[in-house]
Amino acid sequence: MTDLVIKDVKVIDGTGEPGYRADVAVTDGRITRIHPEGRGPRPTAARTLDADGLALSPGFIDMHAHSDLALIRDPDHSAKAAQGVTLEVLGQDGLSYAPVDDRTLGQVRQVIAGWNGDGSDIDFDWRTVGEYLDRLDRGIAVNAAYLIPQGTVRMYAVGWDDRDATDAELDHMRRLVAEGMEQGAVGMSSGLTYTPGMYAKDAELTELCRVVAGYDGYYCPHHRSYGAGALEAYREMVELTRSADCSLHLAHATMNFGVNKGKGADLLELLDEAIAAGADISLDTYPYTPGATTLVAMLPSWANEGGPDATLARLRDDATAERIRHHVEVIGSDGCHGVPMEWDTIEISGVSDPGLAGYVGKTVAEAAAGHGEAPWVTARRLLLADNLGSTILQHVGHEDNVRAIMKHPVHTGGSDGILQGVKPHPRAYGTFPHYLGHYARDLGVLSLEETVAHLTSRPAARLRLPDRGLVREGYRADLVLFDPDTVAAGSTFEAPRTLPTGIPHVLIDGKFVIEDGRRTDVLAGRSVRRTPSKS
Repeated sequence: MTDLVIKDVKVIDGTGEPGYRADVAVTDGRITRIHPEGRGPRPTAARTLDADGLALSPGFIDMHAHSDLALIRDPDHSAKAAQGVTLEVLGQDGLSYAPVDDRTLGQVRQVIAGWNGDGSDIDFDWRTVGEYLDRLDRGIAVNAAYLIPQGTVRMYAVGWDDRDATDAELDHMRRLVAEGMEQGAVGMSSGLTYTPGMYAKDAELTELCRVVAGYDGYYCPHHRSYGAGALEAYREMVELTRSADCSLHLAHATMNFGVNKGKGADLLELLDEAIAAGADISLDTYPYTPGATTLVAMLPSWANEGGPDATLARLRDDATAERIRHHVEVIGSDGCHGVPMEWDTIEISGVSDPGLAGYVGKTVAEAAAGHGEAPWVTARRLLLADNLGSTILQHVGHEDNVRAIMKHPVHTGGSDGILQGVKPHPRAYGTFPHYLGHYARDLGVLSLEETVAHLTSRPAARLRLPDRGLVREGYRADLVLFDPDTVAAGSTFEAPRTLPTGIPHVLIDGKFVIEDGRRTDVLAGRSVRRTPSKS
């Protein structure tokens, strides 16, 4: 007996081709029949959902998510489920929670507390990539894939020193990456403006990428600059992965800061030349201009050498703190992409210590003016008082670059959503409906069908998933029903945790996780593991 028939729906199948009206049947978590309108007897089922006026698409794939602990902490996870996200890719920007030993786990929990909380509410009953994926398999709101975080791997094998790895340490890192790939990771990420991952030179990264390529995975770098030298940083990643014969997926690929206004086309020209020469490249973006990260990430890399405790000690020392200020405000620190800090672009979006909530929603410049002091004095005090746990919005993007890049054929969607903080970036709750409503329907930057392809089949192809990303018979029933006329992000910079409108139903494995616009209690998500044979 068929479980469900979704009747009279407009199928937008993920290929980019025009939508068509049909009935779609689902049984045992799979699409078992697609019956175009007017072609003989219609399918019947135990349940029929009248979807007249709605569109049916594959579930959206968030290619850049920071839900590594949120999926465990929050079974509801409406921030993503309500957007129609049915799969998230975790382990981003070179920093996450596997593989680790006890020392590394303690350090990584502290250094990315601003992204995920300090984890005091989590039972860290894993150490390996496979054990982390097993933890997800106990039941989560949406599916999840995992990238091996190169910064965590370096933290584990080398520590926090700014130096080349020894031969033994490089062998250790190769083994950790190989083990993670064998246990189900889809590739490896880096955060090359975050310590300690940024201490790795290209030769070291190339060796690790060769391991990833041997398992048919991909490399996903947050590269060395999105500001001064951004184009050169992109070129570095293209050349590095070509040398390693490794697929490349560029994380939150944009051109930010004043030096890159109008230069999105330069990036696309670089990528087109590399693709024409045989490179396997894709990228993701979020459909907003501001970025988001931690305040401590703005510091120069030397200030973070040795780990979080060493960073705090440098900030406490007046002479060293003055040297940090000079790098941040005058020279342009590598943590801030080589651009001298403009404190009126740095908005405090979250704090770990609730007693510091008065800073949230203000730029550093505004907070400093309120205290009658220089911005660096305010920033330094906040870093120390919040134990490096403060998050920021960085208002440095350009709308023309955002639109140009999202139209490229290798583009996919990624929220880069940080769910922590009182005032997170609205992309965490709004990326996918914002693409559909604002950029496709309202602005016509892409057609609705092409937008859906960017959010479904293209990321599925990058992840090498043979039965996801399309509305096709035999494929998994990870599906979204939305109203093309009303779908929109509810989240704004003023009210970032507002859920979207116009997405009444979301199914994972044929089960409703969103039904009639409300989150059910279904936990249908599991880890999505790549099982490639080593070449």
